[in-house]
Amino acid sequence: MPTVVNEYPFSQVDVFAPGPKAGNPVAVVHDADGLTTEQMQSFANWTNLSETTFLLKPSHPEADYKLRIFTPASELPFAGHPTLGSAHAWLEEGGQPFRNGELLQECEAGLVKIRRAGTELAFAAPPLIRSGAVEPEALAQAIASLGVDAGQVLGSNWVDNGPGWLGIRLESAEQVLELQPDFALMDQLCVGVIGSYAEGGPADFEVRAFVPGLSVPEDPVTGSLNAGLAQWLVGEGVVRGDYTVQQGTVLGRGGVVTVSVEDEDIWIGGTSRAVVSGRVSI
Repeated sequence: MPTVVNEYPFSQVDVFAPGPKAGNPVAVVHDADGLTTEQMQSFANWTNLSETTFLLKPSHPEADYKLRIFTPASELPFAGHPTLGSAHAWLEEGGQPFRNGELLQECEAGLVKIRRAGTELAFAAPPLIRSGAVEPEALAQAIASLGVDAGQVLGSNWVDNGPGWLGIRLESAEQVLELQPDFALMDQLCVGVIGSYAEGGPADFEVRAFVPGLSVPEDPVTGSLNAGLAQWLVGEGVVRGDYTVQQGTVLGRGGVVTVSVEDEDIWIGGTSRAVVSGRVSI
């Protein structure tokens, strides 16, 4: 039998990109309820972006839409920049949220709150599914793969909200920028590294995200990692209020992430812009 090909509305959105330097793109397929999991994964592999998402009708009565998120290799229960980029695409395609100024996304990780503030969107960091001290063997593997000495590590923690993040804190943004990871040694670990800028720097922190096991050696700008890092650093008192993150510098990107601490919520935000729109055949 011939293969059935259907057309779907399509967007490609640049996320965490406030200026002329690009942030992190996400491919978004709208009205994707008719696609199988296999078709979604195959298309995500073809786009070869860090994530491709599919907007579907929600099953939860309070959600505005349901989102499925795929890397080139596998599906994720949650990811940050796809959440913001997909919300932006859904709104531009005419989506009308149930609540004024706030969207509610349904995904495998549960319900995620998203709010609009001017040109920015921000999501409330979902609960961590794994936190606390990193086992010595995993920590030693992560440190060795980063090529740093154990004495340079100021702290470590599991900060996993879906992708499997292991967080490492170094003293300075310069140390983060100088990293040259050994991805073969890193293997299946998903490692996020953060270091602070001196006063007057381009941001408060520099972050890098390494995910070789998901076919994304280095992710340009990462919402889920920044959410987990914020929950860890705020929880330990390393940071006590709002801050900014620069990410993607080594890759030639200009990603800027805003972190806002409000009561019990930590909001991860940035600017999103649709750069491609049309229809795609799948």
